[in-house]
Amino acid sequence: MRDALILTKKIDYMLDTCICSFIMREQPLCVLEKLHAVVTNGHRVVISAITYQEMHYGLLGKKASPKHALLVSEFLKRIDEVLAWDRQAVDATVLVQKQLMAVGQMIGHNDTAIAGHAISTGSILVTNNLREFARVDGLTFEDWVH
Repeated sequence: MRDALILTKKIDYMLDTCICSFIMREQPLCVLEKLHAVVTNGHRVVISAITYQEMHYGLLGKKASPKHALLVSEFLKRIDEVLAWDRQAVDATVLVQKQLMAVGQMIGHNDTAIAGHAISTGSILVTNNLREFARVDGLTFEDWVH
């Protein structure tokens, strides 16, 4: 009987800040369908504490508005979890930073931290920022836009 059971590994899909902003602004059907499929298949949609922080910093600027605050609030209700920034995330981020420094292809500090966090949790990073994240060895990522 045990052979008859098919165990499917649950995967965390970690949305980066750029894709979160894109979803909130554009509500692209292709991305929304992919999100629905991921959830329907029992996987989780998560964000890093770094993305959570960036989204909230976005509420403080000159372009901040009550409408934007509502978009962020509603978006966060649909996320399965904000993953805590922990020791493993820091350690993985330092390794990513070291690797990027060694090849002289730095990316932004927050992107480095998000990449490290995704690696440390075994998450698939969902991004439309391939220019930056494609530089990171060991990072599994998907672009749901193109």
